[in-house]
Amino acid sequence: MDRSELLQRITMNPEILFGKPSIRNMRYSVSMILDLLSAGMTNKEILADYPDLELEDIQACLAFAARLANVESITKIKAA
Repeated sequence: MDRSELLQRITMNPEILFGKPSIRNMRYSVSMILDLLSAGMTNKEILADYPDLELEDIQACLAFAARLANVESITKIKAA
């Protein structure tokens, strides 16, 4: 599965997790998966704990994070 296919698994729906990036419109946020990985959990452990997820979902979270890390500039918008 290529990167663009993986990224299609990441959704942002205002009715799910208040629009935070999630996996396939389920209530698993990208940040939660990244937190689990950074805490040392393996893909196998995550998949065992969350049987609705697939390996490609974890890979999609990593691809999403990599894309965010490559943003060249961020503009701060001040609320009116």
